[in-house]
Amino acid sequence: MTTTLDQVLGAQAFFAGLDDEHLATLASVAEPVSVAIGRKVFHEGDVADACYLLLEGDVALEMDIPGRGPHVLQTLHAGDMLGWSWLVSPFRYAYDAQALTEVKAIRFDAVALRSAKDTDKVFGYELMQRFAEVLVRRMQAARLQLLDVYGNAH
Repeated sequence: MTTTLDQVLGAQAFFAGLDDEHLATLASVAEPVSVAIGRKVFHEGDVADACYLLLEGDVALEMDIPGRGPHVLQTLHAGDMLGWSWLVSPFRYAYDAQALTEVKAIRFDAVALRSAKDTDKVFGYELMQRFAEVLVRRMQAARLQLLDVYGNAH
């Protein structure tokens, strides 16, 4: 039996509860990708042209701290969404994302996804709710990491 991309998406916790039409919309703007260990998925400041659903592997979200170099803010794993910057102008990635292991993911085209969410308000609301939770978790993780880095400065 062949598994379609919308079936793969529907089996993921992040998309649980979306109807078949919305899963089909997601699948229409998605493609499977692989990222080799040590490679960057994206760089801080680059145009946020995609977001990713991690299927396998681990990705570090990193921030360059002046005088200290790169610092891992959070490590993402299978089932996590990578990238929220596609939602908010100026559509630039907030962090570097580096593959810590071989990564298999689903890449969503940001321009097509924004268009789909703006056209279908119910779909847009569902996405915004889900990505708002991602954004809050990322901001909390960044806050804790920065407290650790700067709180231990001597």
